[in-house]
Amino acid sequence: MRTRIPYTPAAMSTFPAGDQLVLELFVRDFARSRAFYLALGFEVEREEEGFAFLRFDQCGLMLQHSSRLGELPRRPAANLRILVETIAEVDARWDLARSLGAPVFVPIGNRDYGLRDFIVLDPDGFGVRFAAPIEG
Repeated sequence: MRTRIPYTPAAMSTFPAGDQLVLELFVRDFARSRAFYLALGFEVEREEEGFAFLRFDQCGLMLQHSSRLGELPRRPAANLRILVETIAEVDARWDLARSLGAPVFVPIGNRDYGLRDFIVLDPDGFGVRFAAPIEG
């Protein structure tokens, strides 16, 4: 596991280039998207008006408000896969996502590619996939 380094311009310049791959999502309703990701277990590391740098374990995700987005997509153009350690955690995240009313794109299940996973949609139609290796 990598050491967590606070998000500052100085700290970012000391990361190896390969450790700086971070997805930035442009969102229609910043407060709604922020609340969605926090409810799923992300934490705010840095926030400014209309922008947040979030963390899930050692991984970063940026949310940026944009007023220039069109209609919600009918299907996600991409999904963010979050690999957790256990099947029990995937099942718990499934229950949490369902309690939040997140639209289901792919229901929970064991897949032939060796993962138990599901995909729900965030408020802007991006897929959020929680997955864990199937043991045995």
